[in-house]
Amino acid sequence: MHLRKKCLRKQRKIHTFVPQILKTNQLIMNKYETVFILTPVLSDAQMKEAVEKFTAVLTKNGAEIVNEENWGLRKLAYPIQKKSTGFYCLVEFNAEPQVVKKLETAYRREEKVIRFLTFRLDKYAAEYAEKRRSLRAAKSNNNETKED
Repeated sequence: MHLRKKCLRKQRKIHTFVPQILKTNQLIMNKYETVFILTPVLSDAQMKEAVEKFTAVLTKNGAEIVNEENWGLRKLAYPIQKKSTGFYCLVEFNAEPQVVKKLETAYRREEKVIRFLTFRLDKYAAEYAEKRRSLRAAKSNNNETKED
């Protein structure tokens, strides 16, 4: 019976998250991507102001913004708050995990935001995001040369 108690104690080990620390005692910054939907009743200036507000929250808390895209007014898959369209915005950034909580608190406080989703990119998603950014830049460069 004593042997059984000893085995049970070994099984109850609690695994906790330990952040990776660099030699300079700084946390490694994770890559994140956030998409949020703003109400369709906003003007373009109000929409850009809201996006700037959220990017300011990120930069104020030490995040580095990698990419920012405005996807424009799009139809929602299903009605949210009796609205069938919304302004979609995507922001890619590098930050510590505590910054995400502050950003999501800012989303919840803002009435203009219908929905939001923030997630950490793994190495495959980060590679895909890089490819998507480079393709988008190549397309914009081709369009500029055709117009000239």
